[in-house]
Amino acid sequence: MSSTPDPARELLRHTVATVAYRGSKALRAAPETFASFTIGDSPRTPAKILAHIGDLFDWALAMARGESAWHDSQPLAWDGEVLRFFATLKKFDDYLASPAPLHTSAEALFQGPVADALTHVGQLAMLRRIACCPIKGENYFKAEIVAGRVGHEQAAPRREF
Repeated sequence: MSSTPDPARELLRHTVATVAYRGSKALRAAPETFASFTIGDSPRTPAKILAHIGDLFDWALAMARGESAWHDSQPLAWDGEVLRFFATLKKFDDYLASPAPLHTSAEALFQGPVADALTHVGQLAMLRRIACCPIKGENYFKAEIVAGRVGHEQAAPRREF
């Protein structure tokens, strides 16, 4: 791999950091009851959504490595699922940061698992509001999001409302 950074790969890393930032906000201080919250007859609880996001990033890593693997994981206990969320982001970001080749395009990784994960993080944020434990809105344009920062610890919000 060239020593010149691949702009598509760098944008993908920034997007993964964005998932971590927004995901951290949606998960932070969620009450214990949030994991099993449901709306009507929908079986998709926040715990199931979070497990699906972990599956998406496991799948993204498999595709980046040139493998074909998809798993429908059963949700772990909430704290375990939160840890898994950040662990899968880190594994995928570590691969993107490495000199290892991508066996599929950055664009395909974005349009598939990464964009889907952004959608589901938005669902978690929306469910927080419906479950009467809302998160504050934020001007994400002003947020300090840095490629490689994909853990639970994120910069403090700069402009919440």
